Amino acid sequence: MNQKGTALFLSLCLTAAALKPVSVLAASAEDARHLVYALTAQTALTDADDFNGDGKVNAVDLTLLKRDMLEGGQDTGEQTAQTVTDIAGCTKLTGRTLTKDGITWLVQSGSAVECTVTGTEASVTIAGDSNVHSDEKHRPRYAVYVDNEPVTDVVMGEAEQTVTLFKDSKQRTAAVKIIHLSEANNGAVGVKSFCVTSSAAKPVKPAAKKDLSIEFIGDSITCAYGVEAESQYDGFETGTENFTLSYAYLTAQLLDADYSAVCYSGYGIISGYSGDGKRNEALLVPPVYELVGKPADYAVEWDFAAHPNDVVIVNLGTNDDSFAKNDLDTYGAEFQSEYTAFLKQIRKCNPDAAIICTLGIMGCQELYPYIENAVKDAGDPKISCYECETHNYQRDGIGADWHPSPKTQERNAYLLADKICTAIGRESGKIGLNLAADAEYGMECDAESGANAWPYFAEWNKSLNVNISAKGTAPDSVTAYVRGMALPAGAYELTFTVAAAAGAEIPYALCSGNKTYHSGSFRLSADTDTLTERFTLTEPLSEAELRFLIGELQGSVTFSDVAVCKTA
Repeated sequence: MNQKGTALFLSLCLTAAALKPVSVLAASAEDARHLVYALTAQTALTDADDFNGDGKVNAVDLTLLKRDMLEGGQDTGEQTAQTVTDIAGCTKLTGRTLTKDGITWLVQSGSAVECTVTGTEASVTIAGDSNVHSDEKHRPRYAVYVDNEPVTDVVMGEAEQTVTLFKDSKQRTAAVKIIHLSEANNGAVGVKSFCVTSSAAKPVKPAAKKDLSIEFIGDSITCAYGVEAESQYDGFETGTENFTLSYAYLTAQLLDADYSAVCYSGYGIISGYSGDGKRNEALLVPPVYELVGKPADYAVEWDFAAHPNDVVIVNLGTNDDSFAKNDLDTYGAEFQSEYTAFLKQIRKCNPDAAIICTLGIMGCQELYPYIENAVKDAGDPKISCYECETHNYQRDGIGADWHPSPKTQERNAYLLADKICTAIGRESGKIGLNLAADAEYGMECDAESGANAWPYFAEWNKSLNVNISAKGTAPDSVTAYVRGMALPAGAYELTFTVAAAAGAEIPYALCSGNKTYHSGSFRLSADTDTLTERFTLTEPLSEAELRFLIGELQGSVTFSDVAVCKTA
């Protein structure tokens, strides 16, 4: 062992020895020694070195191993069947949960328990609340993962279920997660106990906490309502609601963050969803925000001090719009006022968090200016807002009742992750973002070549139409452009759709100044066709421009769905 490794190992053992008899350490000292060797690149890594079972070997494993030694979690050498019922004490609780009558209830969307389980075989017993007796479309759904692989994913229709986690001939340590996939409106999922055959004194241990914690406040979009449905004409059912496909969960994954969600389908700030234009005061988030969950069994105050958030995301207003749009001047002002009050309520509960407000995945852009004003009215420098890109269901698909598809949820996760990085001062990789989203669209025409054309840009869907009444002498006689993009170095995917005469050929180029970095030519196989291709930039471009050379065409040419997305 080199000097650094020896010091690390001695520090671990001496600290533990100061608090525990040496005999306690003997059974696991070899594990600690091998882990130190592995971390200092003196020996090959093994599965056993991944102490917390997260697929990575790092200082976290050493810290947890040290804690295990200090707590007397040594290997006894004898396999025994053990029942572990202190779920809150031996797992990491994610999201809003409630331990009641010996059961830890996963109440909100995405609420979970995460742990490592060591043994030759293990199972977990799951409890259902009264909602398991509801009709099949409204029962709670949960999943169990072992080493990031699903072992079960069910809509629960019985009071209790036992799920086998693993059964092996040799003892192993596996990462286990039990997660509530549906929403609080349709019941909670209870984790009752683990049954483990193991030689470890403590076979179930909490997963490590993350350095960043994000809370998501929202409605059906955040719940991932209908994300797995086959058609927009499908109605609601918990079987197609999957929080692991929501922008919220995906954002947390992108930023390696812990998360918590408070979300209810149909809820709003001044009105829940209104199918008849009347105010729906029964479905409002602010009155239930400070509770574990709205259902009576879980209507207990949430302990914000024990669960501090670094960032809070507010994605509300879509349901309010169904009511407010009937008299936007009157109800927009009311929405703004109540939104401001809610921001102050969130600040009271989260005194140090960055708060980011957003709206627009399903449209409802008419309410966004009122959110901007509410943020200004709050007068809080750590509150910001941005408008989501409205889902493009022709391109990305659609979920039940016209809700976002998995691809739309993913696109918004990339965007939100970038906004969070900006808010907390973390560098963003810009991966997954459409860096053409805020670019300038326009056209240049060389009249001296005989070309005559005029453009029309539609802001609502960011499409550029160029009507060419007279063609020029060269492709660059008329140039449509997407200008003003800042592109970091890296790998990219370029996508755009063109509507023109079938067979038309359109040269294009990505340029900065007088230098071309990527170019090609696209021949339309139909009246409307889409190009998707990949390229790499070896240097960053502060002022990039995508040019379409259409001077030899005639008639109408429309460019839409232009995306320049960094992939790595």
